[in-house]
Amino acid sequence: MKLSLEKEHFNMMIEHSKREAPAEACGVLAGLDNKVAKVFPMTNDEHSNTRYLVNPKEQFAVFKQIREEGLSLLGVYHSHVSSVAYPSETDCKLAVYDIAYFIISLQNKEPVVKAFRINDDNISEEEYEVL
Repeated sequence: MKLSLEKEHFNMMIEHSKREAPAEACGVLAGLDNKVAKVFPMTNDEHSNTRYLVNPKEQFAVFKQIREEGLSLLGVYHSHVSSVAYPSETDCKLAVYDIAYFIISLQNKEPVVKAFRINDDNISEEEYEVL
């Protein structure tokens, strides 16, 4: 079943990515029944243009909020400021949940957003829809 998100949520990921450039942006998507209800922009503690590390205290607080609101973790997003929207080796190592991993490429004038399922070294592009 494909993940769906409102245009507002889709735009939030892109705008957050643009704001954080030249560093990578990162965040979390939560919702129910494969429909995103909330976007949580997070702090990249690496402040790097090639890596991201979600701030652990923020992650704990957001995961707690998701649980308290009866939502599920549906996805994670991050940006690639100067490379294509495809998981890097590091991205694959960080992919520990069975969720959608969105990558927003800012390499060209128009952002490119792709979603992936990453299980070990198996990477498959995931369909999603913007409502």
